[in-house]
Amino acid sequence: MESLIAAASFFVLLHLLVSGTRLRDGIVGVIGQGPYMGLFSLASVAGLVWLGMAYGGARHAAWNAAYWDLTPATRHVQLGLQVLALLLIVPGLTTPNPTSVAQEGALSKPNAVQGMLRITRHPFLWGVAIWAAGHLIVNGDRASILLFGSILALALFGTASIDAKRKRVLGDTWTPFASQTSNIPSPPS
Repeated sequence: MESLIAAASFFVLLHLLVSGTRLRDGIVGVIGQGPYMGLFSLASVAGLVWLGMAYGGARHAAWNAAYWDLTPATRHVQLGLQVLALLLIVPGLTTPNPTSVAQEGALSKPNAVQGMLRITRHPFLWGVAIWAAGHLIVNGDRASILLFGSILALALFGTASIDAKRKRVLGDTWTPFASQTSNIPSPPS
């Protein structure tokens, strides 16, 4: 249990306390953008591997009691949520988006707000949040609550963290884009 809690904490805190904060700005100022991105990517991959291994080790541990189980109804809800998650994740990965890593230049395009960005400026993260919520519905054991709960929390709080970072770094260039899009998914106006 301790390893899973530590891995989940490391992964979430790495993203929320480093990636979108002034701490990141300070590190970049000392070592440069390229080395920072390399080290952050390495730490993220290591955190994901640790999280996966800790979860795998915890699945059959004695402490991993289940609070709820899969039912026919939750199975159908889960399948619907996974389809919805994919409808956000795939465009989130394929649409040029100034909220994505190293894509700030998309703001200079006259049609920066297009496709899924008309619904949310964070389609990937909202897709991940829905994916994690769906997995929580059908996996009520402690290990799954820790894993999928931490991913859900990171996805939800990550949207606000990215917005704050982009506003801080891009200044007035960010404002028109942010005013035309929404963090929380909503129908295009």
